[in-house]
Amino acid sequence: LFFKSVTPKENKMATKKLAPEKLKHYEEVIRSELRESIAYIESINKEQSLGARESSGDLSSYAYHQADQGSDTNLMEQTVMMLESEREKIRHLNEALRRIEDGTYGICEFCGEFIQESRLEVIPYATCCVACKEKNEDKKRRQRR
Repeated sequence: LFFKSVTPKENKMATKKLAPEKLKHYEEVIRSELRESIAYIESINKEQSLGARESSGDLSSYAYHQADQGSDTNLMEQTVMMLESEREKIRHLNEALRRIEDGTYGICEFCGEFIQESRLEVIPYATCCVACKEKNEDKKRRQRR
């Protein structure tokens, strides 16, 4: 294992915290998004459980034409991808709630500075500031080449 020494920025991270009223606000935002995501998943699951016949209004539960079968398959694949994306968002939201509880919410995990409030309003589960996210994305792009 590789251990790095603690830098002053990492020491700052341990002492920096968002104000309690801001934490309360973001907790409400996160819980609201969690409710929306869970409701979205439940609605998709309910729609899927109705089956092809009920949801399409078709008289049979099977598509007879090859193009219909392809469309149905494509729709099912898109639905699965959307569900997976929503489940991942729920995981991130739950991790954000954990960070609120342990006092690290709103602090960039890379540089230890506060994450911009405008970023947290759009992505309440963000773990890094815009500058560090851009650096990380640039690094990923360079690695793909």
